[in-house]
Amino acid sequence: MTSTPSSSIPRGQVDLVEFVDWSGVECLNQTTSHPIVNALKQGSRDDDGLHLESDADEQLLIYVPFLQVIKLHSVVIVGPEEEGPKTVKLFANKEHMGFSNVNDYPPSDSIDLSLDNLKGMPVTVKYVKFQNIRSLTIFIEDNQGGSDVTKVQKIAFLGTTVDTTNMKDLKKIEEH
Repeated sequence: MTSTPSSSIPRGQVDLVEFVDWSGVECLNQTTSHPIVNALKQGSRDDDGLHLESDADEQLLIYVPFLQVIKLHSVVIVGPEEEGPKTVKLFANKEHMGFSNVNDYPPSDSIDLSLDNLKGMPVTVKYVKFQNIRSLTIFIEDNQGGSDVTKVQKIAFLGTTVDTTNMKDLKKIEEH
């Protein structure tokens, strides 16, 4: 795998990996030998030998908080033809989700990944639903081949940051 080629990043969008709050990233049902950092962290996700792998069954539930508010334009999810993800549900700003309640909430977007997507072609999300994102929950429901193991080589988020005002930087205007 190579890093996301700049030609596949839509104009005006950036790879948002540097805005991920690593202290809060979680992945349910991952094997200890193939954790989420292999697919998400810059450097690791570009190494052919590293990947994220499901443990008990094909499902994965990934929680990614961001250091600042972002606007998500598209996602890149790379995986092998047979064990790569197929049905992916994205939840904007939904915290503390588990496998027991993931179906209790409507996803902000649902994606069926094609083989082209698994090779690195970005999937554009419903942009209006991803304007003020503090965290993203990704539910990988199944994989291409229907096996018990899902493998993800790379996850990338493409979008922009939202400019926010730091109220401490504002100065009081004196009245005359």
